[in-house]
Amino acid sequence: MFKRLWSKQQIFPRSLFATVFQQNMASCLPAVAEQLLKDLQKTYSEKSQIPDELLIALRFIFGSCTLQALDLVDQRAVTRVSSPSGRVVFQVLGGSGRLYTCYTSCHYCPCPAFAFSVLRRNESLVCKHILAAYVCQAMGLCQQEQVSDQHMTLILSGRAALDP
Repeated sequence: MFKRLWSKQQIFPRSLFATVFQQNMASCLPAVAEQLLKDLQKTYSEKSQIPDELLIALRFIFGSCTLQALDLVDQRAVTRVSSPSGRVVFQVLGGSGRLYTCYTSCHYCPCPAFAFSVLRRNESLVCKHILAAYVCQAMGLCQQEQVSDQHMTLILSGRAALDP
């Protein structure tokens, strides 16, 4: 669905991409990224599709992980896990078959790409797993799973996961 917009060339100059992301990420996402996700939600709810302009904007704001994240969305690889106490996490089945528990509330994923590209090198805002969670949430395409508070505690502590 989304591959039609990308070739092997980079769409935007790297220097412009780097300039956009030199902001402090203490508030999770820059306002421009939050607005883009709101626009995505609004447009998808009205038209049940995403226009090319929004896909290009996603690529511009979120960078090279965008296509991989959209592939995860197409594969329905994102599950929103919630508990009666109101805790919410997203579990994303990565391309390798590994399940990643992502925390959009604090903008964190345990994958190596997040540690390297986001935290260490500050080259990206997010990894493909977090972006897939944001996009699925905006489009209303997350699989939903309710778990007990006890099971959520195990998920949050890394001692349990949903079956992929």
